[in-house]
Amino acid sequence: MTGEESSLRPRKIVHVDMDAFYASVEQRDNPELRGLPVAVGSPAARGVVAAASYEARKFGIHSAMPSVTAQRKCPDLVFVRPRFDIYKAVSLQIRTIFAEYTPMIEPLSLDEAYLDVTENLKGMEIATEIAAEIRAKIKATTGLTASAGISYNKFLAKMASDQNKPDGQFVITPKNGPAFVERLPVKKFHGVGPATAGKMHRLGIETGADLKQKTLDFLVEHFGKSGPYFYGIARGIDNRQVRPNRVRKSVGAEDTFSTDIHSYEPVREGLQTLIEKVWGYCEANEIGAKTVTLKVKYADFSQITRSKTVPAPLSAITDLEEVVDLLLAPIFPPRKGIRLLGVSLSLLERKRSETTPQLRLAL
Repeated sequence: MTGEESSLRPRKIVHVDMDAFYASVEQRDNPELRGLPVAVGSPAARGVVAAASYEARKFGIHSAMPSVTAQRKCPDLVFVRPRFDIYKAVSLQIRTIFAEYTPMIEPLSLDEAYLDVTENLKGMEIATEIAAEIRAKIKATTGLTASAGISYNKFLAKMASDQNKPDGQFVITPKNGPAFVERLPVKKFHGVGPATAGKMHRLGIETGADLKQKTLDFLVEHFGKSGPYFYGIARGIDNRQVRPNRVRKSVGAEDTFSTDIHSYEPVREGLQTLIEKVWGYCEANEIGAKTVTLKVKYADFSQITRSKTVPAPLSAITDLEEVVDLLLAPIFPPRKGIRLLGVSLSLLERKRSETTPQLRLAL
């Protein structure tokens, strides 16, 4: 097959997403937790839910929810402190399984990754069979279940993996992709957060079909550099490549509050979610960071950033939490309401460990 023929052939992308990963690991390791509503996180006043078991989700509990809210929804909720060293070890087991099929692996966090299996090490033609094999091997090796989405691009593979959770998979073909997107509410789009979804709704954009009706100029005018991305995915188009072993210059996460915040506790709760998101990316990609930046946007849209660089890469999530707390303390009490928070890490470098070279050889 020539390079030109290969480029014309639809790609085969699999998005693998572990089911309630942190909570499932805790239930696996402690049989007394099985069947109970479990939240991984801290029950403290400023705590936040990092993950919720499916039993807990029946009560409306989800990740990023304040712990006090979760306890109110489910008084019998069992809180378990996170064990990131264990989650990382299990994640490496899962990554080793991925590497049996393709070197094209792009981790998003400890519990999810994109795989490009267009050309794969097993010579298998059908991506749905590859996904099913991988999920079966994960269950046999770790005792945990995974869900998968299969499609011709990253956006649709990500959307597909949510369709048959838990312990299922779903395929979106090139023929069905555009119609699938048209029916989907924009608030469910990967890459569209609550603030962006709210803005879209104010502009009369409720579904993928509504988004598709907007011109590229309109989307760039209202959404800036994200405009071309939204224009493409509304048509089922996403040309982003699966990028293995990429060290980014920085990694960050931010969130906009539905109402302006004036007190410390809800701000710290919001930051905890962002901390866990960026730390999960670093752990999954074996990356260390020396610089932490806190971003705060106020009600009048003015914003500040505060940064701290440490001598050696942060080694644990608790180290990151301490630096964020140091950066946060001086801005309280805030001079006005806070509408957005962000945490980013820079001066990133690949961690050197005994396990990393072995994994790369396997790839």
